[in-house]
Amino acid sequence: MKLNNIFKGMMAGILVLSLGSCQDFLNRPTEDGYNVSNFYKNDAQVEQGVNYLYNSPWYDFQRAFIKIGEVMSGNMYWGQSPYLTFTTNGTDTDLINMSYALWSVNAHANTVIDNILASEGPSQEAKNKAIGEALTWKAMAYFYMVRTFGEVPIIHSNRETLESGTYNEVYKMKREVVYEYIIMTLEKAMELLPKQTSAWNGRIDYYAAEALLSKVYLTRAGLSGTLNNDDLKKAATYSEDVILNSGRSLTPKYSDVFRLSPSVYNATGESLISWQWECSSGRWTAQNTLQSDLIFEGFSEFGDMWGGWAGPSYDLALAFGADPLLAPSSRQAEKDTRRKATMMMAGDFYEYFWTTKNTGKDGAQNGFDYLYFLYSGDEEYAEWGSPGQWEGPCGSQNVKHLFGNGADHLAALGVSAARMSYQLPTHLLRLSDVYLVCAEANLLAGDQAKALTYVNAVRARAYDETIDATDGALAAVTFEDIWKERRLELAGEGDRWYDFVRRSYYDMDAVIAELKAQKRNTVYGYDGAAKNYFETGAWTLEGLKDKEGKDIYVAYDDPEKSETAPKAPNVTASSFTLPLPSEDVVFNKHLMEEAQDVDDVRATYVYNF
Repeated sequence: MKLNNIFKGMMAGILVLSLGSCQDFLNRPTEDGYNVSNFYKNDAQVEQGVNYLYNSPWYDFQRAFIKIGEVMSGNMYWGQSPYLTFTTNGTDTDLINMSYALWSVNAHANTVIDNILASEGPSQEAKNKAIGEALTWKAMAYFYMVRTFGEVPIIHSNRETLESGTYNEVYKMKREVVYEYIIMTLEKAMELLPKQTSAWNGRIDYYAAEALLSKVYLTRAGLSGTLNNDDLKKAATYSEDVILNSGRSLTPKYSDVFRLSPSVYNATGESLISWQWECSSGRWTAQNTLQSDLIFEGFSEFGDMWGGWAGPSYDLALAFGADPLLAPSSRQAEKDTRRKATMMMAGDFYEYFWTTKNTGKDGAQNGFDYLYFLYSGDEEYAEWGSPGQWEGPCGSQNVKHLFGNGADHLAALGVSAARMSYQLPTHLLRLSDVYLVCAEANLLAGDQAKALTYVNAVRARAYDETIDATDGALAAVTFEDIWKERRLELAGEGDRWYDFVRRSYYDMDAVIAELKAQKRNTVYGYDGAAKNYFETGAWTLEGLKDKEGKDIYVAYDDPEKSETAPKAPNVTASSFTLPLPSEDVVFNKHLMEEAQDVDDVRATYVYNF
């Protein structure tokens, strides 16, 4: 029987105790038939009962996370994807899976909370902490929903909704109601969570919830069509509290934020909220599979790579100042380290991938040499499945969300990866994001000095001080500076589209104009240029022939030259709200009706614990 996503999500919550959890710091309970009456008996079990909220319910969101956050925003090219052309409809599989995942997170969080409240034996401190974590995940799910779909129902208690049989009678709520609900949920989480100021292990604490709250306030600030100064001040206050009092700091080396080893990405506490995947149990949905979608075949030995024909956009490369049409030597004095950690381009070498293999760089250095892998003809790499040709449609490939090969995974974690199964965390909210939230909120509220301080802190980490220690510092800051900084800092992390959404609330014409002006199409014939460069050391786009003997040319501005190069997308005001899945609308006619308002959100939805 076909069920709608909201109902499936609520039913999923009932299965809460049959799911696994995360990696070492998130030990999972045993699998043999426990239930509420024989579990949640001590503090350790309460913590274990929350663990799986860090992965399994989110699993089906992974593809939409990239396609909405990166493809729609113009940061990534993905073939003829409807997300690239703003033609996504309610039958799209990735949209449906995303919707199910978000409703499932909400339902599982509700059920975990109910089970913990009903438990006897655990300390109140342990119960508060676990409930606070569940509430934060619930708020995160709604934050994605309201920014993606706009008006959505509020399922405060799936138990009550299921018992009443009204799951196909729920109404959409106005966005103002949903945002207030998210805020009250995070405020309750902060009441319950401890303030962790050292020894971070990836779990949500008070400051993680507060950081999310600051971003929610910044997003809501423009919801009425004009910026609300009270919301801006709250965004500034909460974000600055995280920066000054949480004990966290920016990881000194930008690329280290995205590495496998917990000792690296947890060292400074930069990652505030992450999906914490695990693959040792073999349980499907607990694992990360993003590398499979985002990189070319042969990058690992598991035969599960198919993302070579997608990749960062030409427009993103230009934003970094790294035009792929120019010779790789033009990037030798590249100062912004974020480009290489985000986009793999001709001439790049990565010492943190393939750490036990020599890919020919300078004759004998372990690491991943992109062009050597493609064009050397090395028999070992051919056996692994090297495509032997350049696939990146816009002159680059993805770097974030990659872990490398099996040896890299095992060396970092002591756990083997497998086909479509690895446990590199996916960061959803980082401290650098909070710095930029603080900068933007302060600037819009009139405090340029603070805005400049926090933007420059992010840029100081990004720029290579061995080239120029002061190059990254701005003397003054504008909104457009912060807007671009957010793009460069967070590119590839599923967030950029939501920047466009929140700005569309109060500055629709500007975001439509920017999206229409982007270079969202392909670079044609790049393989010939890259191969010639590897073989001769000379970079040229002229006089090269493809395999059929035709002249190679590059098309990025002229759609007439390339069948796969889409014209400027038809962006309208309606593009900033994606449709609810058709199956939800079919099962619940109220989802087609006008959204409802609530006079007092906090009195209507009560957290009485």
